[in-house]
Amino acid sequence: MPPARRAPRTTRAVAVAALLLAAASGCGDAGDLVGAGSTPTAISPDRLWPQLTPASSPAFEIGEVDSQVVAGVSVPGDDIREVDPVALVRAEIKEDSSSYANTGYVETARRMADCGKKGAAGKRCPVLQPYYRDLTGDGRKDLTLGFRQLPGNVTAVRVYTVEKHRLVRVMHWEDAVSGVELAGRSVIIRSPSEVAGYEYRLQWTWDPQQKSMLLTHDEMLRTGSRSLGDAQSPAPGPSASSR
Repeated sequence: MPPARRAPRTTRAVAVAALLLAAASGCGDAGDLVGAGSTPTAISPDRLWPQLTPASSPAFEIGEVDSQVVAGVSVPGDDIREVDPVALVRAEIKEDSSSYANTGYVETARRMADCGKKGAAGKRCPVLQPYYRDLTGDGRKDLTLGFRQLPGNVTAVRVYTVEKHRLVRVMHWEDAVSGVELAGRSVIIRSPSEVAGYEYRLQWTWDPQQKSMLLTHDEMLRTGSRSLGDAQSPAPGPSASSR
């Protein structure tokens, strides 16, 4: 039997092209990626008022770094889970008594007497369930604590850690809160906005140099458009001092 003849180069090229076309059509039918059209032209940023002398210090003291030893509350065995959350709130009320008297959060101070009680009375306690998670990266649990500031619709959020056998508060914030989440080394708080269809999203992240939770993101986002923990670049929004 004579040896089989190779197909001419032109014939083989046509056959390969036909196969590739068929494969491409099949991939398109399978839902593969399709071109989205032309890419918009990039526009470089314009620097405004270049003649201004750059500021070397802040105009307002916001209190970005919050690291404060909690007096009068011990940490048995350096285990923060052994600390009584109710005792922490009572210590804060004692330290800042003017905020919890007269026209302040007087209802919070009053309801602290209900903490530890059973039944309906116990539910009046303003201290919320504590959460324990390593936010500082030292391998030990830290405490995220919330309590209601009453009357009104304000929730206080605090983070505590243990440093050199002492209990240290490394983050505090209070606002009308619609959601709180722990993500990685961060605490994320969502709050309603006065603009319909938008909410504030604030994120505090542990900074090992400052040994505190720093406000790293302050954004205004459309509600329902993204999940709470989505990472994204900061958008213009109110600063921590304005709210």
